[in-house]
Amino acid sequence: MILLLEFISLQKLTIAILLEKYSSMENLDRTDRKILELLQQDCRITIKELAEKLHLSNTPVYERVKKLERSGIIKNYVAVLDPEKIDRSMVVFISILLTKHTRDVVDSFREQALALPEVMEFYYTSGNFDAMLKLMVKDMNEFQFFIQEKLSKFEYLTRFNSTFVISSSDKIGYDL
Repeated sequence: MILLLEFISLQKLTIAILLEKYSSMENLDRTDRKILELLQQDCRITIKELAEKLHLSNTPVYERVKKLERSGIIKNYVAVLDPEKIDRSMVVFISILLTKHTRDVVDSFREQALALPEVMEFYYTSGNFDAMLKLMVKDMNEFQFFIQEKLSKFEYLTRFNSTFVISSSDKIGYDL
């Protein structure tokens, strides 16, 4: 029983050390970086396909991916949708001024804003405004409805400024 507990404690310590090792970019080797690069290009790639591209066997690649997931470097696997095809092609950034800056007010505003389907991103900022929302809507009518029926109802909002995106270019993933 004592040996089993010592073994379990040793395993937990080993996992903790591995997670700490993988918790920052500077500790990732070339293979880890290549795995991350390939997964950012296609998160549906199989372990077998990853292993072939890396010239490794399946097991070490599987173990590396699991370590990257456990460490939190890989947060999630998602599908990137085409905004035009789901009627969300108009992008608007809204800079917002709040009346109060307490943690409760900011947290409440963040939660309520992100609960709205039009709001894709929330940023707590410094400068002339306190927060910024990235909105994706179908058109100007939908934007107007959002402003009049949703955003204007927030209690601690005093002023906002909208910036409409004319065109955009994006980059999927991070350069590692």
